[in-house]
Amino acid sequence: MKVYLGSDHQGYQLKQAISAWLSKDGIDVEDVGDKSPDPKDDYPQFAQMAALKILGDPDNQSRAILICGGGQGMAMAANRFKGIRAAVAWDAEEAKFSRLDNDSNVLALPARILDGDINNVKDVITTWLDTKFSGAARHTRRIQELDEF
Repeated sequence: MKVYLGSDHQGYQLKQAISAWLSKDGIDVEDVGDKSPDPKDDYPQFAQMAALKILGDPDNQSRAILICGGGQGMAMAANRFKGIRAAVAWDAEEAKFSRLDNDSNVLALPARILDGDINNVKDVITTWLDTKFSGAARHTRRIQELDEF
């Protein structure tokens, strides 16, 4: 599995810590930006880059972790792309159900809440990466409905 990481200036430091940790654990990570903590950057461009990478994966196995101040902006930007299911999570429980029920392929993290709590961040990400989609008929139907809009 490949994980694309993106952040604006508010999530930059957390993204760097996540990248180092995931890489050390042997996960294939690609940084889609921003490459420096530029206060003039705009999160939609990084969400778009990550979404396009996921949608271009012929094996449909890649995921993205996007980080901004509240996580909401990244999720909104990523969710504009058909086939992307971005979920904001700040704890392992939210991360778990975003995968189990919604088959999220993008995790949006709120830097203002999580920054400085790397153990919680690791728990959120590990849970999200390890949780499989349940495949329940009602959840599959709902995901299909999302893609019909």
